[in-house]
Amino acid sequence: MLNSSALQSFEKIVGAANALAEPYDLDRYSADALTPFRAFGVEEALEPLADLVLRPETTSQVAEIVALAAQQRIPLIPYGGGTGVMGGTLPVQGGIIIDLKRMNRVLEVNPRDQTVSVEAGTVLQDLEDALDEHGLMAGHDPYSVAIATVGGAISTNGVGYRAGAIGPMGDQVVALEVVLPDGRILVTPQVPKTSSGPNLNHLFIGSEGVFGVITRATLRVRRLPEAQVFATIDFDSFTQGFNAVAELRALDIRPTLLDLTEEDQRVRLYLLFEGFKEGVTALAARSSEVCSQFQGRAVGPEPTLEYWRDRHQSGENYKLSSLGKPRQDRWQRVGGGGFDYLHLALPISKVLEYRERCQQAMSGSGVRVTEFAIWSRPELFSMLLAPEPGASGDFRESLSIVVQQVLTLAQDMGGVMEYCHGVGMKLGHLLAREMGVGHDVIRALKESLDPAGIMNPSKLGL
Repeated sequence: MLNSSALQSFEKIVGAANALAEPYDLDRYSADALTPFRAFGVEEALEPLADLVLRPETTSQVAEIVALAAQQRIPLIPYGGGTGVMGGTLPVQGGIIIDLKRMNRVLEVNPRDQTVSVEAGTVLQDLEDALDEHGLMAGHDPYSVAIATVGGAISTNGVGYRAGAIGPMGDQVVALEVVLPDGRILVTPQVPKTSSGPNLNHLFIGSEGVFGVITRATLRVRRLPEAQVFATIDFDSFTQGFNAVAELRALDIRPTLLDLTEEDQRVRLYLLFEGFKEGVTALAARSSEVCSQFQGRAVGPEPTLEYWRDRHQSGENYKLSSLGKPRQDRWQRVGGGGFDYLHLALPISKVLEYRERCQQAMSGSGVRVTEFAIWSRPELFSMLLAPEPGASGDFRESLSIVVQQVLTLAQDMGGVMEYCHGVGMKLGHLLAREMGVGHDVIRALKESLDPAGIMNPSKLGL
């Protein structure tokens, strides 16, 4: 609990209108899209409220907040769109949430350098709109484009619909401005490659705010595509589709969109090729040949066109129904969330074996997979878990056990338990198991940069 003197000091930095301490505001900020149903074993992490929400407008204000919090050992939680699904912004030790959405300016669009400099609180859709005026687009295109922010996407190294060709959000980062846990401001160089020491951008990409507050980013952008070709391929089995996807990767054919999905007893590959017209035509033709080699059947562009048109709909729905609302409203949005969606990464050679072993592990558990998917590249494997029809007993307990089993199985087979959303509080307890000595390394970095332990405490299992 902050005393009145501390409250006044922080309020002075951002102004009274941007220091929120009312119970309603503290409640709606003290959660993301992780529901209690999916918080297996960490339900208590959803209970605490922040003590204060601050809404800075400049990097200097963020630096002042951080320096003052470090002096008083007050926990800080960087907050972007509040759309994460893993509890990455939960104030598990109370403290101050730093809402960055007032820092939402597109600072410079440079078509010659093919970069954009943008403040971290900028919503991805607003960035897209600004780039569109210059005939450019960003590389990161998640379902949450209408609500997620640049800083949040970097902090979780998110994966979007164009990742097949362009890669995850972290691949788009050229340079960062970051307020370190003592209030110093780090600025990395705006060049695509350096060999004068390690690239410090990677200390903050995917690190969920535990090493500092990202305030500004320079990102790679690209021209709007000259041509697009949509294709849809059906297969008789997931194995056939997966082998086709693996062959495309071996040939270094990287469609903008690549989504192989098995659901409702149908296996379908959604493909989109973008770029200059001759290249797009060649890639689409060769991909069709490859899929035919694995008994794939072209069913026309329309299913993928429909997929592409609707890809942001769930984010739009969340914006309308839940964004910025109290925790209970969000937690009840999907009836308690009686399912879980897992995103794992494994070596290509292990994916099919892993899929089979998961099905064996779930046999008789009351849990089933309603959807298998490969997203953007063959190593990235997803599953939607739901109750077996007529399953009895405590499904949540059964689901919790199964989730733990399949996540640790991925680790034991040389993979990782999450490729898309970060680990937050939901999966942080398994990160040391996955990283081994690597977790000791990030703990040492944390202790060196943040000896007071104020930056997003308890995330990354730290």
